[in-house]
Amino acid sequence: MKKWLLGAVAVVALGAGAGWAFREPLALMLYARGAEQALTSNNLDGLPDGLHAAFCGTGSPMPDPDRAGPCLAVIAGKRLLIVDAGEGAARNLQLMGLPPGRVERVLLTHFHSDHIDGLGALALQRWVGSSATAQLPLLGPVGVGQIAAGFNAVYQPDSTYRVAHHGEAVVPPSGFGLSPRAFAVPETTAVISDDGGLKVTAIRVDHRPVAPAVGYRFDYKGRCLTVSGDTVVSPVLMRAAEACDLLVHEALQPRLTRVLGEAAKKAGNAPLAKVMADIEDYHTTPEQAAEVAQKAGAKMLVLTHIVPPLRLAGLEGAFLGDARKRFDGEIRIAQDRDLVSLPATGGIETSRLGGTR
Repeated sequence: MKKWLLGAVAVVALGAGAGWAFREPLALMLYARGAEQALTSNNLDGLPDGLHAAFCGTGSPMPDPDRAGPCLAVIAGKRLLIVDAGEGAARNLQLMGLPPGRVERVLLTHFHSDHIDGLGALALQRWVGSSATAQLPLLGPVGVGQIAAGFNAVYQPDSTYRVAHHGEAVVPPSGFGLSPRAFAVPETTAVISDDGGLKVTAIRVDHRPVAPAVGYRFDYKGRCLTVSGDTVVSPVLMRAAEACDLLVHEALQPRLTRVLGEAAKKAGNAPLAKVMADIEDYHTTPEQAAEVAQKAGAKMLVLTHIVPPLRLAGLEGAFLGDARKRFDGEIRIAQDRDLVSLPATGGIETSRLGGTR
């Protein structure tokens, strides 16, 4: 059977002549098999007990064909939580075999558009994908109610079409939309939930003029990971991440954004040139993130929210600068669909979900 399939694939690759007749039936056969695998794939239940960071979006507002908007899936045991939901987040979760219907809650770090513009699709996929009877909880600083209300209003007409078309048994009206759960930004840190062995701590960070802004720390079965959100170097975050296994930190490399700024000037695009200059003052460089990880005693640093896009492989070194000299642990530049696992039994493991780049 395997030899026949390889031979058939070779025939299809010919794309003409006698092989053409085999293309349609073979394509349909492979399509059916692929559909079955995709619809039964559930990587969530196959993971070992522990904490896991699954990168469902590692990009920024800048266009990047390889990166969705900011999104991190935090898995604690069999529980699935999402930190931020940028454009493409729901799509990547499905590609990674992490069912949107299993999302327990979404936590927002702040309300910049690139961190929330995938919320509508995520809430919709979670509702329809699991016939949810309750809204998706949306946790965030005070102001999150306005975000939830806005998405609910925009998607409300669409929800009525789906109920009318598929019926209330498939899409219960009570499960449509987002349910906001606001918390006050702490002076430093505050535990916002502690249940089922998972403790979640909100961390005040500095992304001014964007406020409120927070990061999060997750503790489960002796393992911990800290997520920075968008921020300049934050002593509060550094203290909150002390002795954490994994620090997931945003990163912007001014050496590269300045190249874009100069190109914008030469092209006569003064507004874009100003934006490229402005964004330096409320983000963290890879080198600074490495210093934060070193002082916090983190075991691994993973950089995300990559600015600017790294369209050439050779740019990864230029993006990191001398960050590796400033941190004794491992540094990784996250890619969409990367997985970093912190098993309850110890160690740190890295892999990919849903294919390779």
